[in-house]
Amino acid sequence: MKDALTIHRALLGGETRHEIVRLPFGIATADELPEALGLPAERCLVTRVYACEAVFRGDRFLAGAVVCAGRQPLQEAVRREVGARQVRPARADTVNAVTEYAAGLVSPLLLPDAMPLLIDRRIIESRSPDDVVYTATGEPSTALGIRVADLRLLTSAKPCRLFPPPQAPSLIIEPADPRELRTSGR
Repeated sequence: MKDALTIHRALLGGETRHEIVRLPFGIATADELPEALGLPAERCLVTRVYACEAVFRGDRFLAGAVVCAGRQPLQEAVRREVGARQVRPARADTVNAVTEYAAGLVSPLLLPDAMPLLIDRRIIESRSPDDVVYTATGEPSTALGIRVADLRLLTSAKPCRLFPPPQAPSLIIEPADPRELRTSGR
């Protein structure tokens, strides 16, 4: 299984600045990173893994989606972006076997080349390339701190819209005061 040491060695080999952070308590899923690190969810990323069925020959493959902790991308958006006929969350044993990470603690780094990886476009657009984000390392006691620009470069993740666009605030029109409805002359 891949772990923090595997990631650390790979990043050192590529001379990529990073930090392996020891967590104050073990986590079961990457969604617990904000609490463990004392950071907002927008700085903690989770890699969701989906089992996909190809449109034409019905081949099966896995795809990943990198989103902020606590968020679940629209499966329809993932399906559309990877060109699949059907998409559903992958089973834990399949995630473990294919990614070599513990399910729930999948890092977006060192995933199989045949596994398409998407990243929520807002992660890229809403922060500076030098901002540091944190992600799982495959083990419950550590997290990886890495610059957004390096993460994007090393993963080749495709930025895309994985959530519906935020709705504009609706105009609330208060009912008019009946006294104001009177026209002059009456």
